[in-house]
Amino acid sequence: MSKKGKAIVAKDLSKVYQMGEVQVHALCGVSLEIKHGEVVAIMGPSGSGKSTLMNIIGCLDRPSSGEYYLDGELVSDLTDDQLAVIRNRKVGFVFQNFNLLSRSSALLNVELPLRYAGNREGQRERAAVALEAVGLADRMDHKPMELSGGQQQRVAVARAIINNPAIIMADEPTGNLDSKSGKEIMKLLLELNQKSGTTLIVVTHDPRIAEETERVIQLYDGRVVDS
Repeated sequence: MSKKGKAIVAKDLSKVYQMGEVQVHALCGVSLEIKHGEVVAIMGPSGSGKSTLMNIIGCLDRPSSGEYYLDGELVSDLTDDQLAVIRNRKVGFVFQNFNLLSRSSALLNVELPLRYAGNREGQRERAAVALEAVGLADRMDHKPMELSGGQQQRVAVARAIINNPAIIMADEPTGNLDSKSGKEIMKLLLELNQKSGTTLIVVTHDPRIAEETERVIQLYDGRVVDS
């Protein structure tokens, strides 16, 4: 497989978990490519390997075997500390449960990736710009409990884009939202993809969300069955 021009290249990824005396094969030889700027959905039933694949693509975990290239860089053999650096620099996460700090303002929540990266120059201004980009210019000082679910997810999206990542990983981003808010969040993610060219990967069980993407990667029993 060629790595040129690809945001993601995975070759023969396997992941095995040891559960007592039993080995659980979460991924079984997954190979795939995702182009720069592509919008892709990862789908599959519970236990199909979606979360495991997302964790590897997002540099939260390493495969047991196989090669994974992120933005042209081999990352499957990196240490945990090295993965953390790559993750903070190249991956933005949007989670189903928002994962916001409840006692911090929207602005402070969005600033967090910059703080972790030690990139404090202009962080307040950059966070404000990110919140403006997701339509929350008038909610910067509000804490999560003062925001609706849709607004909290917009804060999470702003946090995800603050470092201009190579890819955005959205894990069931509309799962805790009503249908109207869910449509608005998906529309926002697609607009950000169009404006910035950031690769967007959406892990979802909802076929209506998958229909909004350019391509669906279907997993079953740890294998790609359709892409």
